[in-house]
Amino acid sequence: MSQIKDEMEQLVEKYRKKIALTQTQFVRSIMSEINWNARLIGIKGARGVGKTTLLLQYIKLHLSADIPSTLYVSLDDIWFSEHKLIELVDSFVKKGGKYLFLDEVHKYAQWSVEVKNIYDDYPGLHLVFTGSSLLEIINSRADLSRRAVVYTMQGLSFREYLNMELGTDFKIVSLPGLLKNHDAVSQEVLSDIKPLQYFSGYLRTGYYPFFKEEIDLYYGRIEEVVNMILEVELPLLRGVDISYIHKLKQLLFVISESAPFIPNITKLSQRIGLNRQTMLSYLFYLNEAHLLNSIYKDAHGISLLQKPDKIFLENTNLMYTFRGEQTDMGNARETFFVNQVRYKYELAISEQSDFLVSGKYTFEIGGKNKNKRQIKLAEAFIAADDIEYGFENKIPLWLFGFLY
Repeated sequence: MSQIKDEMEQLVEKYRKKIALTQTQFVRSIMSEINWNARLIGIKGARGVGKTTLLLQYIKLHLSADIPSTLYVSLDDIWFSEHKLIELVDSFVKKGGKYLFLDEVHKYAQWSVEVKNIYDDYPGLHLVFTGSSLLEIINSRADLSRRAVVYTMQGLSFREYLNMELGTDFKIVSLPGLLKNHDAVSQEVLSDIKPLQYFSGYLRTGYYPFFKEEIDLYYGRIEEVVNMILEVELPLLRGVDISYIHKLKQLLFVISESAPFIPNITKLSQRIGLNRQTMLSYLFYLNEAHLLNSIYKDAHGISLLQKPDKIFLENTNLMYTFRGEQTDMGNARETFFVNQVRYKYELAISEQSDFLVSGKYTFEIGGKNKNKRQIKLAEAFIAADDIEYGFENKIPLWLFGFLY
C-alpha cells in the first residue's frame, strides 16, 4: 500500500510541474464553449491540436483554489502498466479529490468501462477525459453517450492563429453575421493588422499550436503526428492491419497531389493495392482520424462504405508537409475553406457551385479575379483570396477563418 502511495505521489508531482510550466496568455476559444459544470466531459481531437494544454490551462485559470482536490494524469503513464485507474480514483476521492482530468484515455484498455463505473460509483467527482478523434463513446460494454458531454477540438482557426501570434483579441463571427456584415468585419480587422501579411504563413505553418516552439522542426512534428495516427491509433481503435500502414501513407500522398481529389474508387484501389470495400473503409477511418475531409453531395447519414464525392487533406499544413512548394494554391484555398467552415456548419458538394453550406448558402472558391458569372442563385457567394475587402457577395477568403 505504501508503494502505491509513493507512486501516486509521483503522479501528483508530475502534474504540479506541468501546471507550473503552463502558459495562459493565449487560450483556445473552445474553453468558453465547454460546460465545465457537467460531471463527465469528453474532449476528442487529433494529436497535436492542444487538448492537453487546454486541460492544464483550465486547471490553472479556474481551479487554482482547488489544486489539492484536483489531479491531471495521462493514461499512457507507466504507472498504469501495473495499476488500475479505479485504484487511483478511490485513493484520490478518499483524500478529498473532486476534479480528475484524464488525458489520452484511448491508451488505456477498457477505459470506457472503468470511466462508466467511476461516474456511477463516485457521484461527487467531476471527470474530464481527452482522447483520439477515433474515440468511440458508444460501445457494447459501456455506453457513455447518456452520461458524457462530448466536444470535438480541431487545430487553430486563422483567427486564433492571429491572436496567438500577435496578441490580438479578434472575436468569433457567425456565418450568417459574416455573410451579412463582412465589410464591417474586414474593416475592424484591418484597423489593427494586414491579414494577408499572415495568411500564407497560417496556410503553411499555423494550424497546430506547436508552431510557437521550434518552427524548423514543424513539418517533422506533423509527420510524427501522422505516423502516430496511422501506426498506433488506427490499428488500436479501428483494427487496421499494421501491414497496410504503408498503403495508407501512399493514399495520403496520392490525395495530396490532386486539386482537389475526386475519387475513382476502382482505379484508386488498383493503384494502392486494396479491394474496393477495404479502400472505402480506410477512407472513412482517415476522415474520422482528422487526416482527411471527405465531402459528399448529401451530408446526411454518411455510411462506412459510401463513396466520397471529393476528398481533401484535413488542413493546409498537411498539404505543405506532403507537397512543400508544389502545393496547388487552388486546392489549398478549398482545403482552408472546408476546414474552417465544416467545424461548425454542415458542408456538402453543390450541384451549382463548389460547396453548399447549411443546406442554404452556395460558395465558389477562387482568387481575387473570381466572379459571379458561374452562379445565379440568390444565396450565392464567392470566397476570394488575395483581397482585403469584399463587395456585395464577394467575400475575402481569409475572413472564413473567423468562424471559430
